[in-house]
Amino acid sequence: MDNKQDVKKQFSKSAGSYVSSKIHRLGGDLHTLIEMANADKKDVALDVATGGGHTANALALLVHHVTAFDLTPEMLDAAEKFITGSGHTNVDFIEGDAEKMPFDNDTFDIVTCRIAPHHFPDIKSFISEVSRVLKPGGRFLLNDNTVPEKDEFDHFYNKIEKLRDYSHFRAWKKTEWFRMLEMADFEIFDMHRFEKTFDFEDWCARMQLTHEETENLNHIMIHTEEDIKQKFRIKEFDGKVETFQGEAMLLNAVKR
Repeated sequence: MDNKQDVKKQFSKSAGSYVSSKIHRLGGDLHTLIEMANADKKDVALDVATGGGHTANALALLVHHVTAFDLTPEMLDAAEKFITGSGHTNVDFIEGDAEKMPFDNDTFDIVTCRIAPHHFPDIKSFISEVSRVLKPGGRFLLNDNTVPEKDEFDHFYNKIEKLRDYSHFRAWKKTEWFRMLEMADFEIFDMHRFEKTFDFEDWCARMQLTHEETENLNHIMIHTEEDIKQKFRIKEFDGKVETFQGEAMLLNAVKR
């Protein structure tokens, strides 16, 4: 099974949990993203990998029209119920691939993508597509989990995420994002780094892990090197991981 089929399989069974997820629904990063978008009532926006629809829902208040776009039909259904239930009528819902979007060149004023690119197997194609569908001067608001620059920290985080979620492809370093975007003729105007504290049980339950899978992840995190424990603020009690901390980055990049 390729990674895109993995993504569809994984998120089709957990769509509802992403609508209700506190990290996705209440994260302060969403408020910051909307502020950085500097949206206008004339703007047309695209929310790529809309997931539970939280970003599209927030944008709908501020712009003329939003397209909520996702690979997984079940996620789109959940997002549509959430957004229409919020009273918005200026959002449409389209199924498709972030690396091959079914939109014309220079269509959107704003493109957003929140907590999703770590699932994309061809990240450069995704960036190229964002550039293609954005109007000149359009804003790309990117928000995703990142990994530290130190390779052993990078390897640890991507390892545990892959074990938790087989549809995970890669969380990228901040420097990798900067380089990929600037090589694609984006200019980065704003960058915001923030920390994310994960409740271990919720983090596992959202992917519907078995008891054995959860225990394996717990074992790996409890017995990892001390510097990794310190870096990721792994807190444990009585042999069980309670919480740990990751990081994410929010970028405002303008198409030139």
